[in-house]
Amino acid sequence: MKTLLINGSPHEKGCTYTALREVQKELEKNGIETELFWIGTKPVAGCIACGRCDELGRCIFQDAVNEAAAKLDGIDALVIGSPVYYASASGQITSFLDRLFYSAGDKLRGKPAAAVVSCRRGGATAAFDQLNKYFSINCMPIITSQYWNQVHGNTPEQVLQDAEGLQTMRTLAVNMAWLLKSIEAGRKAGISAPQYETHVATNFIR
Repeated sequence: MKTLLINGSPHEKGCTYTALREVQKELEKNGIETELFWIGTKPVAGCIACGRCDELGRCIFQDAVNEAAAKLDGIDALVIGSPVYYASASGQITSFLDRLFYSAGDKLRGKPAAAVVSCRRGGATAAFDQLNKYFSINCMPIITSQYWNQVHGNTPEQVLQDAEGLQTMRTLAVNMAWLLKSIEAGRKAGISAPQYETHVATNFIR
């Protein structure tokens, strides 16, 4: 079993990374393989609704989105991390996720997921809610913790002083590892994944 953790901060080893590392270490302690993926500092284009991903099987823009999409068949769970910008997830990770879920969401359907946010002081819960919406529209079980998945601090050193935030990250990882093992046990017991109806899209036009 493997979890992909995506760092949506422009700082490779900043506060968001520090939170994700706490999750990563606890997952590995619980027997779950992990990979930490940084989206980098290059601009991430937003989705232009061209529809070419249906033809190509990937996004038309060749960047970190397609790099991450190529890893999705080999993972069982996902953790998204973002700094808080104006009470929202970063524009970079928002553009990244818009395109990842639109072009490769079928590879994530049914896989457990969690969002992690990092902020200096406020806006964390709004950004957290925003990220969870990607999972809730894609049949992905959302992993919770003992508190909302947030850490506080202006530097990685300050995040490391947020004892409750770090414990929240570890509890999140324990819950994710438990659910992954439960899903695996279910498979071995012959319980198959849910079978869904053909999707019905209703436009609000009278």
